Amino acid sequence: MADSERKIIEEVSGVSELAKELQDSASTLISKTTHEEQSIRQRAIALGSNIRTLHSSIASAVQNGVIDRKNAEKLDEELYRAKCLLNDGDVASFLPIKQHGGFLRMFLGPICVRANKKDVQLKVKEEYNSYRDRTAFMFLLFPSALLLLRAYVWSGCLPTLPVQLYQAWLLFLYTSLALRENILRVNGSDIRAWWIYHHYCAMVMALVSLTWEIKGQPDCSQKQRGVQLFLQWAIMQGVAMLLQNRYQRQRLYTRIALGKAKRMDVVWGETAGVDGQLWLLCPILFILQGFEAYVGLLLLKTAMVGVVSEWQVIVCGILLVLMAVGNFANTVQTLMAKSRFKAKMKKSKSKQELEGSPKDSRS
Repeated sequence: MADSERKIIEEVSGVSELAKELQDSASTLISKTTHEEQSIRQRAIALGSNIRTLHSSIASAVQNGVIDRKNAEKLDEELYRAKCLLNDGDVASFLPIKQHGGFLRMFLGPICVRANKKDVQLKVKEEYNSYRDRTAFMFLLFPSALLLLRAYVWSGCLPTLPVQLYQAWLLFLYTSLALRENILRVNGSDIRAWWIYHHYCAMVMALVSLTWEIKGQPDCSQKQRGVQLFLQWAIMQGVAMLLQNRYQRQRLYTRIALGKAKRMDVVWGETAGVDGQLWLLCPILFILQGFEAYVGLLLLKTAMVGVVSEWQVIVCGILLVLMAVGNFANTVQTLMAKSRFKAKMKKSKSKQELEGSPKDSRS
């Protein structure tokens, strides 16, 4: 056997042995890592259960007069900080994964969308916020352009293709938002369930509007009354999205800095901005919600009086009214929760001032 051939055989044999050694090392590491992860997971679950038990014990002790209420509040705050470390820190990746909803399983199948690394989870959240920023401008500009072209170019009569393109884009938008929000919930974001249901309703409305027959002349303005109202609602919705994206994000960053929100929470979780902006944003939100209900009722009216009697008009009208009522209820609940929290903080501050006044007088 030639020396060159023997050398090649030895090199191939050496590479084969190295591959086997590397495989054994990788298997050992994976087994060790899996064992350590399981240990951390069990400790995290036990700690979470212990925190819940201690919360209940403190509440019972306060009722029985064993612990002073002020000391109980301090203990609750300390437990809350421990809970934040558990749920919002690196340990969160070892906690049991939330069950995927039917919506995710329907679109993605039985795959796991939970990110183990915190930086990956935060990138998912930031991408969602950026996507909402981009689509808010599209939401506002697209229907505005259609209505302007209708008035000045199309002689008051909307053509079929541009409207259906916009409705197809709406279906894509709400589907992608619902998918992103479900993935965020799996990764620990505290998005209110209503906002996801809101997007489900909007998906249905966009799908129904795709089947809407866009009738032309004669008497185009009456036949397309429902489409015009739908586009007007879309413009107002775009205004609402821009306002919420701007004000709520400032509020969310403040809450995260104060430890009152998790880093994975998104702007949908809060309905109000910071204190000075609250008085501006809330009236606008209520006006927009009222306009949404008004457009829904107008759609139902146009169907009832026979101006536009398609079933799509009735379904879109019902969905708009339903979304308006849900948005109003959600906004009121948020404001009530904010009011209760402020009252609690004010009461706590007053107690601290009363307790501090004798010390000041003695000094």
